[in-house]
Amino acid sequence: MGITYFKRYRMEVDLGRPLFVRPHLPADYDIVAWHESLLETHAAVKFQSFCLEIDANVFPCLGEREGCARLMQEISHRDGFLPSATWLLVCRSEYGRQSEYCGTVQGVRDARDYGAVQNLGITPRHRGLGLGTVLLHQALCGFQEAGLKRAYLEVTAQNTGAIRLYERLGFRKAKTVYKAADVAYA
Repeated sequence: MGITYFKRYRMEVDLGRPLFVRPHLPADYDIVAWHESLLETHAAVKFQSFCLEIDANVFPCLGEREGCARLMQEISHRDGFLPSATWLLVCRSEYGRQSEYCGTVQGVRDARDYGAVQNLGITPRHRGLGLGTVLLHQALCGFQEAGLKRAYLEVTAQNTGAIRLYERLGFRKAKTVYKAADVAYA
């Protein structure tokens, strides 16, 4: 094991300005509002979304099912947790097959009254359909509903596709931060 520093960007958006237009959901998808009975579902989708991504190195809990469950418990019990900014996506399968949860986002009000986007993730099989943009829009609307004027998220600098997407949606880099993580070397 060795310490590695991951460069991350804090990206912010002004919620006082009009938001980007939410894309339409594909026909087989629905958004599902937060309910505490869905906590384990959020954790499972979070794990599926991040376990093979660089963020599982930056935040090792994202690479473990139990870690994602603990993280969801912690997020949902914070004083600033905002159910109105916390959503799941479900794909309703055709031909009587079981529905599949495939996206998650959580929102928290921080100490400065900013909305903090937590762990926006789409499972690999459902990426590339604009679903992350839909979830992000829902979270930002939840922050606006709570009266917040700004929101932010953090993204690992190597995730250039996500950075381009967030910039296209109105987010701007506000700060560079470094996260130390223990990484196993082969």
